[in-house]
Amino acid sequence: MARTVILGAGIAGHTAALHLRRMLGKEHEVVVVAPNSKWNWIPSNIWVGVGQMSVKQVTFPLAPIYKRKGIEFHQALGIEIHPEGSPTVKRPHVSVKYTDPARAGQVANLEYDFLINATGPKLNFGATPGLGPDGHTWSVCTAGHAVETAKAFEDVVAKLKAGQHQTLLIGMGHGTCTCQGAAFEYTFNVEHELVKEGVRDNADVIYITNENQLGDFGMDGMNFGHKDQIIPSQTFTESLFHERGVKAILSAHIEKVEPGVAFYEQVDGTKNSQAFDFAMLLPPFRGVDMKAFDANDNDITAEVFAPSGFMKVDADYTAKPYEEWKASDWPKTYQSVKYDNVWAAGIAFAPPHQMSRPRTSPNGTVIAPAPPRTGMPSGVIGRAVAQSIAERIKHGAQGRVHTASMADMGAACIASAGKGWRTGQAAAMTVFPIIPDKEKYGELGRDTKETYGEIGLSAHWMKVMLHYLFIYKAKARPFWYLIPE
Repeated sequence: MARTVILGAGIAGHTAALHLRRMLGKEHEVVVVAPNSKWNWIPSNIWVGVGQMSVKQVTFPLAPIYKRKGIEFHQALGIEIHPEGSPTVKRPHVSVKYTDPARAGQVANLEYDFLINATGPKLNFGATPGLGPDGHTWSVCTAGHAVETAKAFEDVVAKLKAGQHQTLLIGMGHGTCTCQGAAFEYTFNVEHELVKEGVRDNADVIYITNENQLGDFGMDGMNFGHKDQIIPSQTFTESLFHERGVKAILSAHIEKVEPGVAFYEQVDGTKNSQAFDFAMLLPPFRGVDMKAFDANDNDITAEVFAPSGFMKVDADYTAKPYEEWKASDWPKTYQSVKYDNVWAAGIAFAPPHQMSRPRTSPNGTVIAPAPPRTGMPSGVIGRAVAQSIAERIKHGAQGRVHTASMADMGAACIASAGKGWRTGQAAAMTVFPIIPDKEKYGELGRDTKETYGEIGLSAHWMKVMLHYLFIYKAKARPFWYLIPE
């Protein structure tokens, strides 16, 4: 019998758990540890944040799904990894602190044969003073955050209807943020709702980002093949901003937020401020700050995790100039650099470098989008890690190692630009490969025949369909595994 413990039940962890349970006999245990009781389809939180979906439409309880599938579930937070055991517990184990109200605060040790770290990110609002729901801005990072954001947005609409001018600031709350796509989506859903409510003319919508140019998305931009032409994502994105009258502040790091005003520095060193009546600003991510210890309880956190708190895996972390970064630097197996029975899936692994060129202001401020690895890549990685573990359990060292390098992986993204069966729009984008590979594809770094972008109503219908399709899959309904990650 083998026991696999999975820390985290987001897209990567939940996907890995369901696939492992499907691939392994009942004599093998699959255990999931997650601090939240509910699963959240995060891409649809942007619709919750403008009042177009409810929390119930984007979440569901995990425990009933895991009970039905024969997966052991602990509502708890992983706090320590002991990959070699400890003086008191000889087998490899993780220490968890329960968040389940019935056992809140209790600490337990869960032994494992195989471990998947799929903890996702810590929402690091503290990196910018005044950022976040406990500060002076709103968020759509969680379903709960999005509900409160929707209420604040509703107040803005009411003030606009009463004739009060309003300034809405949306985007990145720090110079090292990722998830530009989510901020992009929320910006245009807000703009769409203002138009629908007939109050757009009395509102300023401003997008603030650490991107050097619109359409970068933390991926160094994209070049869409269209007939015999190449259309840069910058041109594609700028047209959306121009058509909808959305202003943009580029290459910006928000230093602090005070009530009604954000103070920021740009990459040229200039410092400015932007007043607002409503602000939805995303935080930077870091790892969840787990500790790691060896058999003698010596702290080995620095050997297992990068300074960012994300786990080091089979990537090339050698420091080198931007011009020397390669697609081959990126991990393939997501196996820990130190332990061959430990993996990091989804956001939990430490990327070797950014995709976009990092920039530093004359004041020494780093303004560099972190690489995205959410959504589809997280699901594909979660499945590949599960397949590798299943092979190890069934065939030992001879088992096949499954790979899922983002340098060989394509992704499809549908970014909402407003919800509505007849008036909604979305930007449908595909990219291949995710990590630019200039050695293989030349200066553009990607296959322009497989990298494509278009906006329209049909893309919105596709995004809505995917919302329901992936919730069906996450609920492990019949034949769920036939739906691609």
